[in-house]
Amino acid sequence: MRPTRLLALTVEETTDRYADLIRAKTTTGQLSPGTAEVYIRDVLTFSALAGPHRVLDELDGEDIDSVLLAFARKPDARRRTPTTAPQSAASQARFRRSLSAFFRHALLSGWVQLDPMPAATVRARQRGDLRTERRALTREQAGGLITAARSLAAAPPDTGRRDDQRTELRDALTVVMLATLGPRVSELVGADLEHFFTNDGIRYWRVLGKGGRTRDLPLPPPVAALLDAYLAEGRPLLDRGREPRALLLSWRGRRLARGDVQPAIDRVLSRVAPADRRAVTPHGLRHTTATHLLAAATDLDAVRRVLGHSDLSTLTRYRDALPGELEAAMRIHPLLPP
Repeated sequence: MRPTRLLALTVEETTDRYADLIRAKTTTGQLSPGTAEVYIRDVLTFSALAGPHRVLDELDGEDIDSVLLAFARKPDARRRTPTTAPQSAASQARFRRSLSAFFRHALLSGWVQLDPMPAATVRARQRGDLRTERRALTREQAGGLITAARSLAAAPPDTGRRDDQRTELRDALTVVMLATLGPRVSELVGADLEHFFTNDGIRYWRVLGKGGRTRDLPLPPPVAALLDAYLAEGRPLLDRGREPRALLLSWRGRRLARGDVQPAIDRVLSRVAPADRRAVTPHGLRHTTATHLLAAATDLDAVRRVLGHSDLSTLTRYRDALPGELEAAMRIHPLLPP
């Protein structure tokens, strides 16, 4: 039931109240911390773009269109170097969904008389299930990144820094896990030491995924070896007792934050040969895992379980076309002799 009177609250007041509600839902288990963080980030971005001191009920469809366009042009804050590229269609669609959820709550709470979202006309154009800009790295680009990470892990320690500031093994492990296992960045930074175990000689990672779901991922031997090296030589230098459970720690001994992951990728990327170097985000590495597993004809359900999805149809959004894959498929056609 809607409230009987309208509350003339500013955009800033309403988004702050909504963010508090999202945090409360995280505490009660209704939302995962990673999902809540995205919702909160989106409504705070909306507040900044719409004007924090405007009355929320005064916003109409044209105002929402202006906000959506401003967000589309907003540079990707995850990248170190400035970029003029617009936000991806997927990011724009997610932002719009976050605003729709916010205004549904605003309507029920008496902050607005009418929901302005149906009057908004700006929508991101998506080309089928493929993005305008490829997210997945090619095999050569991904191979160069993984090779750079492994060489970084094997390099002699940098004597120019204190022992507790050496993060080479941690950065290498971060990149290799993202590129080969495809976890969400929230799953990686949320990993604890107790989530890794051995069964019949195989190392596993018990991933705590969205919606409270868990999955046990077997680690490929090179990944398991890098994990062991980090635990034996890298993490003890970082562990100052503040986060005894967390797998990945900052040099100050705190659990690695989501925002720390992109700089780690960039540090490894700087060691890749220019011909194979291409900027990539943590989510782009998740796309890379899915794309190459699917291109290698890995069982669809196995790929779904690796990524932690409940529905096979979701895999279509993680599929990029790869150069030469159609030619390769025709060369090994199952109905024709070699």
